Amino acid sequence: MVRRSLQSEFVSGAYVFPGGALDPSDGSGGEPFCAGRTDEETSAILGIEGGGLAYWVAALRECFEEAGILLAYRADGSLLSLGDPAEEERFSEYRRALNAGELSLFELCQREALTLACDRVWYFAHWITPVGPPRRYDTRFFLAPSPPEQVPLHDAAETIASEWIRPADALARYEAKEIELVLPTLRTLRAIGQFPTSAALLEDVGRQTVVTTVAPRLVNDEYGTRIVLPGDQGDEIVDVARRG
Repeated sequence: MVRRSLQSEFVSGAYVFPGGALDPSDGSGGEPFCAGRTDEETSAILGIEGGGLAYWVAALRECFEEAGILLAYRADGSLLSLGDPAEEERFSEYRRALNAGELSLFELCQREALTLACDRVWYFAHWITPVGPPRRYDTRFFLAPSPPEQVPLHDAAETIASEWIRPADALARYEAKEIELVLPTLRTLRAIGQFPTSAALLEDVGRQTVVTTVAPRLVNDEYGTRIVLPGDQGDEIVDVARRG
């Protein structure tokens, strides 16, 4: 998880998963650089008419930009490891250039003869923020196993801290008011925390065929402003100001 900058316009200071907005370059001729996935397949998975592969690319790009992890295959089919210090330094410069807008992820792949390991990335959840606030976010969550020997590190710009953490520990720290979590992150941690291992989680997600969109709404009543989540037995209500 990474901690968002205190100067961020959205959820400043909160602990989140690496991520961000789609970039126009994410969907520009990327299929040759994406292993094991096509735009037709990924669009069908997301339930959209086209452009689905850009979401996989964006997820991998943001993970590299914000956390320094690049999930990609070398020309010989092995996973990129960055275990060599010279290679690690070279990719650190790529990361800087990518964050500065001087380089696209596909250009990086071309220079290093890499293909993005899109076949190791699984669609997991879909959240759309409520109507009301000035900005709305349509966010899709993905899961992937971390490549070996790569050491994650926040970018010290958009994110100011980072750490590997068990879901149960993150939730415990949230309950103790040691860290801040937004609702989609909180619910995602609870969902993935039900599995005993990451392997069990990825195996289950690999069998998943339908991802339900969660679209909370804001209500104002005698209890104040609240987020209402759709539920089978009625609406589940979560106090917006719980952390006060």
